[in-house]
Amino acid sequence: MRTYAAMRWPDGIIPCPECGSTSHYFLAARRVWKCKACYRQFSVKVGTVMEDSPVSLTKWLPAIWLITNAKNGISSYELHRALKVTQKTAWFMLHRIRLAMQQGSYEKMGGKGGPEVEIDETFIGGKARNMHQDKKEAKGFTSAPMSGKEVVLGILERGGKVRTFHVYDTKRTSLEPIIRQHITQDTSLYSDALPSYTLLANWYRHEMVDHAIEYVNGRVHTNGTENFWSLLKRTIKGTYVSVEPFHLFRYLDEQSFRFNERRSDDAQRFEKVLSGLAGKRVTHAQLTGKELVLQP
Repeated sequence: MRTYAAMRWPDGIIPCPECGSTSHYFLAARRVWKCKACYRQFSVKVGTVMEDSPVSLTKWLPAIWLITNAKNGISSYELHRALKVTQKTAWFMLHRIRLAMQQGSYEKMGGKGGPEVEIDETFIGGKARNMHQDKKEAKGFTSAPMSGKEVVLGILERGGKVRTFHVYDTKRTSLEPIIRQHITQDTSLYSDALPSYTLLANWYRHEMVDHAIEYVNGRVHTNGTENFWSLLKRTIKGTYVSVEPFHLFRYLDEQSFRFNERRSDDAQRFEKVLSGLAGKRVTHAQLTGKELVLQP
């Protein structure tokens, strides 16, 4: 706990979350601080995704290590067996850690003379032919090939980072605003031949490859994004098996983090997540849909 406290407050100044006072003393038996001004007791978990959790740091830290460095993720059942907590607690912990793994950025990708950028979309969901007729009807499946699946847009800087977005459909009105918001104009941009991308040439040096004919035409391909999709689907199909659309963006955050930090070692990824614990909060009511939480 002291180690994480030193990481969270490197200057040694620990403010009280209630009144802001830095005058306090440490209660070693309970591993908490007590403010001398307002007498509130608080731990190192206050103000982080771990706040109000009865689970100790001796279980939180191994959980963070496991999900951060497991290439294909770790299920709540596996975590519940490893840490001796209930499966529901493990599920709640994993979603809180995924929040800490979010890597939001206002900086645009690409740029003239900068890295080349790939964009691609994929579909997440079970195969209709494997479902019982009653289930297909309940989920509203039709004869369309991608019926009942969720759409994910990926933007990848070659040799760099990826950003993913859970979108409503593959129409231009859904994809183009996100692309223009996150990619600098005049970027060398590559995609497949989806009609929704045809107008991107108005803002980018855009080239498309028709996968019905070929997958690579010199520099024009989306193989980097396809590589990320294979990692994502291996995680979802192999470890999590079934992901609710309501939570899909959280699993995208998890896999994007591991991909973006692929050049770091295990300890560096672990420390990166620890640095993202503070200032974030998600409640059980939000995770279960009883309280509204907006997708970032």
